[in-house]
Amino acid sequence: MSEKQYSLKEAMLFTQRIGQLSKALWKSIEKDWQQWIKPFDLNINEHHILWIAYHLNGASISDVAKFGVMHVSTAFNFSKKLEERGLLQFSKKENDKRNTYIQLTPEGEDIFLKIMESYQPTGNAAFSGALPLRELYGKFPDIIEMMAIVRNIYGEDFMEIFERSFQNIETEFKEDDGKLKKMEKTEQELS
Repeated sequence: MSEKQYSLKEAMLFTQRIGQLSKALWKSIEKDWQQWIKPFDLNINEHHILWIAYHLNGASISDVAKFGVMHVSTAFNFSKKLEERGLLQFSKKENDKRNTYIQLTPEGEDIFLKIMESYQPTGNAAFSGALPLRELYGKFPDIIEMMAIVRNIYGEDFMEIFERSFQNIETEFKEDDGKLKKMEKTEQELS
C-alpha cells in the first residue's frame, strides 16, 4: 500500500465541508421537489420511481433501488403503492424469474408527463442559486467534480443511467408555451 498523500485534517475538512454543503443543498432541493409534485399526490420516492421507470423503459426493483439510491424494500414498497394507484405494473421476465420488474402504465406515463409539464424553475432554490453563475459564464455549472465523486462511489453504470435520463429529456421533450412537453415520435426523429 502506498503512503497516504493527504493529512488527517485535510481529509476531515473535506468530508465535513462536502457533508454540510450537501445537507444544506438537499434540504432546499427536497422542499422544492415536494412542492413540484404535491399536486399529483406523490412523494419524492414515488416520483423518483416513476422517473426511473420512464427513463429505463421499465426496470427491475433492484435497478430502481440502485439508481434511486434507496433500499430495495423502499423501492418495492413505494412501487407497490404506485401499482395500487394504477401507475405501475409488475412483471417477471421469462428468462429471469428471480427479479421483479416495473413498467409505467399508460396512466403512469400520463402523470409523469403532466409532472414534467408543470415544472416551473422560478420557485426552485437550486436553480435560482445557480442563475447568477449562468449569467456570469453563459451556462449552468457542470458540477463535474461532484459527478466524479458520485461516479467513484456508485460506479459507471449509475452514471450511465444518470446521463441517459437527461439525454432522454434533451431528445424527447420540447419547450412549448412555457411548458416541457413530450415530442411526437416524428418530431423526435426530425430533431
